[in-house]
Amino acid sequence: MKVHLVDGTYELFRNFFGAPPKQSPDGREVGATVGLLRSLFMLVSTPGVTHVACAFDHVIESFRNDLFPGYKTSAGVAAELLAQFPLAERAVAALGIVVWPMVELEADDALATAASRFKDEPGVEQVVICSPDKDLAQAVSGVGVVCWDRRRGIVLDEDGVLEKFGVRPRSIPDWLALVGDAADGLPGIPAWGAKSASAVLSRYAHLEAIPEDPGRLGLPLGRASRLVESLAAHREEALLYRRLATLRDDAPLEEELAALEWRGASAGLEDLCRELGDEGLKKRVSGRRGASA
Repeated sequence: MKVHLVDGTYELFRNFFGAPPKQSPDGREVGATVGLLRSLFMLVSTPGVTHVACAFDHVIESFRNDLFPGYKTSAGVAAELLAQFPLAERAVAALGIVVWPMVELEADDALATAASRFKDEPGVEQVVICSPDKDLAQAVSGVGVVCWDRRRGIVLDEDGVLEKFGVRPRSIPDWLALVGDAADGLPGIPAWGAKSASAVLSRYAHLEAIPEDPGRLGLPLGRASRLVESLAAHREEALLYRRLATLRDDAPLEEELAALEWRGASAGLEDLCRELGDEGLKKRVSGRRGASA
């Protein structure tokens, strides 16, 4: 079997900006939630998709905000989108999919935890993390744990991560620390770009292993000297950024693998579709496996 782990936060953002706006009968904006539901129904309707879970940032802020004030927050996120997070969690649960709403940790931590937990379970052929998020590339392992960009149809196994980023999955947090990640509010280290970080970390893997001798970096001496000097001057920041970029594998997920098997929508989906003003989705789902208890 394949276990599909969905980045619900990414999917909700994607549908908010990509799907048509839609108002519910009571006047709320629900287009992102409706788009998410339709997308996930397409997923569970795909042959071979049997075990699915979806993680959300129940609140945008996490423990990482306590470590670094510049880390991403809900500031600037449209109110119409923020208001749909609780609704989206309800909707996905009504579709019969296990939902992991993260508060102290982030959705990415839940996905990384689940990938680590389920990849070696008997009968699991592959864990598919449904997200293009750079952070999640660190959770990839061989061909047994992959990232799938559903919108572009791109699957990254470990060799794919190496081809895209120039480093193995284990070095992704170090790479993000040096390069930065605007989506998470990580500024990176001055003078370090994607090519420099890839060239150095492909040889030395982690920040601590990067030599202080510029001649050992395998780069032109002037460029290597600037990199070494910048890292020396910003080492503490780099280590902090790496900690922020490192996904946790201890998220408190209660469900065992068997609980992730999709057995059909719950009885509450009909009422939810009526609330969203999307009776068409209810009719489509009702033809799939019936309703679960």
